[in-house]
Amino acid sequence: MKPEMKPLFKERMQNLLPNKEDFEKFEKIIHISPRNFIRCNTLKNSTQDLLHRLNKKWSVSQPFPSYPEIMLIESDLLPGELGNAIEHVMGYYYVQEISSMLPVLVLDPKPEELILDLFASPGSKTTQIAARMENKGTIIANELKMNRIIVLASNLERCGVTNTIVSRKDAVAFCSRFSNTQFKFDKILLDAPCSGEGTLRSSSKTFETWNHKVVDKLSRQQKKFMAMALKCLKKSGTLIYSTCTHAPEENEEIVNFALKNFPVKIESIELPLNCRPGLTSWKEDSFSPELKKACRIYPQDNDSEGFFLCKMTLLEEVK
Repeated sequence: MKPEMKPLFKERMQNLLPNKEDFEKFEKIIHISPRNFIRCNTLKNSTQDLLHRLNKKWSVSQPFPSYPEIMLIESDLLPGELGNAIEHVMGYYYVQEISSMLPVLVLDPKPEELILDLFASPGSKTTQIAARMENKGTIIANELKMNRIIVLASNLERCGVTNTIVSRKDAVAFCSRFSNTQFKFDKILLDAPCSGEGTLRSSSKTFETWNHKVVDKLSRQQKKFMAMALKCLKKSGTLIYSTCTHAPEENEEIVNFALKNFPVKIESIELPLNCRPGLTSWKEDSFSPELKKACRIYPQDNDSEGFFLCKMTLLEEVK
């Protein structure tokens, strides 16, 4: 028996997707497992070498010419086959859904930069940042819970990441400590804890655990994370805000909060997936027209998971 959307969640998604045919496509695809994407770890091998190795046992494609490290396994796979392959154990690739790769593509890390990954575990985006930096510069990968730090550290080691410092700190306390120093980051990835509405295809438990009160609670927390993270950013620095949820309270409302209270500018972004503009209103709330530059990823548009991301530039340092 397939899981069903809770009535309130279904009503919210129908409001977000008012076109009946569009909503029906969404309702259909969330019951289909996501495609098998991997990311070549260029710290350990080239995309050409990995493709050559993997094509000996699977059919592998590179769907995005501008991003050859993104690979799609076209073959039918046995449960656990991707994770148990020797190439995965050796850290030659990272199993990562395509939507999850987008924030780092927009962050555009460069060698020698100082970058903060505020909610780093399990390390998919941290290892992606390190690969783009060629293990040069410094990443601070922060996480609070020890069990999640263990997973993070394991993935960093497996992927050969050597430019990362792992910190264990509450995100607000971490940012508070650094905001009172001259120590500012070139770029920050704020991939915030969220209600996970975009992960229905890979996590059927989300159907059961979704709760509007949780969405409201997370929204309040995310505003704190945003406010504190911006205080750690250099002038002209970049902050990427991203979630794997569709809830406007956790997405546009957070970015709109930043626009109202901090000297930030939303930047236009280009992505290898079909992107819908951010919302400028939701129920009784109105948001800045600048929110149109944010990106909503819906699973029916790309045969992917759902996602939200926005790129911001800090115009003046925040005290």
